Order: sequence, then structure tokens, then C-alpha cells
Amino acid sequence: MTWQGVRDRMLDAIHQAGFSNFQEAHFAVFSYPPPDGIRPSELARQRRMSRQAINYLVSQLEELGYVERRACAGNDRRLIYLSADGRQIIATIFNCLRQLHAEWAEDIGQDRFEIFLEVLRQLSVKAQEHRP
Repeated sequence: MTWQGVRDRMLDAIHQAGFSNFQEAHFAVFSYPPPDGIRPSELARQRRMSRQAINYLVSQLEELGYVERRACAGNDRRLIYLSADGRQIIATIFNCLRQLHAEWAEDIGQDRFEIFLEVLRQLSVKAQEHRP
């Protein structure tokens, strides 16, 4: 429930920043790490999605002007890059998260919030150890 509340806040912040056509499904592409200079197949692997699903979302985001696919010099493979608007969406997401962190720290106290973040970091490291 908390994670869905966070996503709702991020989506609202993105819409308020003027990107009203950004949809919740686009978070599959616009999550950490941001998709900048990455092959679609690698993005699909990171997000644990099929290449077809990622390509569908990337195509939508490309039409909206949030990402672009382009080949690097000397390579025929096209990589996904954030556009200026895509970078603004990422900045909006991080600003929203910083605001949420401040609110939560105020709600439960800064010391407890710092402990909470440290526990999340430890759990994240542990989860990465078991990821194929």
C-alpha cells in the first residue's frame, strides 16, 4: 500500500510538471537506474520484462518525446537515451521522493527514518546478492 501511494504521488508530480500523458505503466521504463544509453534487451533484463513489452513501452515513450533510440558511431545497434523531457521527468521523480523522505522523517522522527533507510539499504544489498 505504501509503494502504491508513492507511485501515485510520483505520477501526480509528473502530471503537475506538465507531462500529463505520462502513464503509470511508463514507470516500468522510468525506474532506477534511468534508461539512458542502454540496449532495449538489457533494459528488459533489468526490469524482468519481455523484450516485446519493453519495446512497446519504449515506442510509446519515444512517440511522446521522453526517450529516443539512436545508434552510436560505428555500431548499428540502437540504444535508448532520455530526451530533455525525459530528464525532466526523472528530476521530478527524484524531487518528489526527496519531499516524501522529508515528510516521513517529520512523521516518525529523523532518527527512526535514518534507521529505516539503513535497513532498506541492507535489505537491498542482500537482495542483489541473490539476484541472477
